[in-house]
Amino acid sequence: MKEYEYKVSAAGRINIIGEHIDYCGGKVMPAAISLKNTVYIRLNGTNKINLSWTTLPDKVSLDIDKLESYKDIKYGNYQAGAALMWQRAGHKIIGCDMLHDCTVPFGSGLSSSAAIEVSTIVALATIAGEPLDKVDIALKAQQAEREYAGVNCGIMDQYASACGKKDYVMLLDCNTLECEYLPLRLGNYSLVITNCNKPHNLIESKYNERRAETDEALKILKQKLGISRLAELNGAQYKAFHSSLPQVLRKRVEHIVSECERVRIATLALKAGNMDMLGGLLNRSHASLRDNYEVTGREPDALVEAAQAQSCCLGSRLIGGGFGGCTISLVKTGSIDEFKEFVYNSYLQATGYKAEFYNTDIADGITIEKLI
Repeated sequence: MKEYEYKVSAAGRINIIGEHIDYCGGKVMPAAISLKNTVYIRLNGTNKINLSWTTLPDKVSLDIDKLESYKDIKYGNYQAGAALMWQRAGHKIIGCDMLHDCTVPFGSGLSSSAAIEVSTIVALATIAGEPLDKVDIALKAQQAEREYAGVNCGIMDQYASACGKKDYVMLLDCNTLECEYLPLRLGNYSLVITNCNKPHNLIESKYNERRAETDEALKILKQKLGISRLAELNGAQYKAFHSSLPQVLRKRVEHIVSECERVRIATLALKAGNMDMLGGLLNRSHASLRDNYEVTGREPDALVEAAQAQSCCLGSRLIGGGFGGCTISLVKTGSIDEFKEFVYNSYLQATGYKAEFYNTDIADGITIEKLI
């Protein structure tokens, strides 16, 4: 891509554990992965951001003075939203050509949208010669997802995409944004990412509905306990006050309380190299996502059941927003091939869908390369 001035990338992400608690102010354990969105960018001397893609024939031109008007376009709305939030924060947007190349599968639960938003902002800042504040970029990208794309998400995806480090997972406090980097040492085990290949759309799914349910539960419990976020709630408080919640909200809060505790224990397990404990936590996380938070569905459940049926797999669970997407499994490294074969065949027989496996490493979140 010699005709472009910079090559800028931002990563997709996995989440070891801590699902659907980032927007409740909890701690999560994400990591950036080598699947990413790459932007090739150059100045064009106009008042337009011209978008093109390596995987699409479409070309889209965004007027820098009308960035708020592209919410409903089929392609380019995430880029427009990211540019608008960056512009509203007082940053100069300069006319440019952007070629996007995304290797994060769309609808997979690996945060392709965050990778697009973060890489777009980084590319715009880089071509304008601005210094980079990775946390601020993550916050503006989250704002684009919430206010422009309409997904009422937490900060985890954008933070992981912007701030990830190679070979480290992040213990991120989504309330304070304090982050501890933990070396990912899995011993004789590896993480296997599997896509159920049932596409999902978080806006059309019940993601926003779950977010609204947690807001309603917090409103009720706040009056009784004075808490400011659901992640503050401990097990004893939940047992004492859960009867004040409607049944559905009770189940949602039970997931949040138990998942926060699983993150705490998973941190100890990872630091101690206790893979059996970590695998068990993955299994219990999926059960809670299935039974209490009700965000899994037939296909992810079938994929997880196939994985958990093998002795070489210590644990498996759904990752991402839910209602489709990917699972993460902790598998004995020497048995990965037979694991994949069994899961593929079992899942195909159960659902009719063909599972897809991704070879991906834990990678840096943002990378920038000057081309000319």
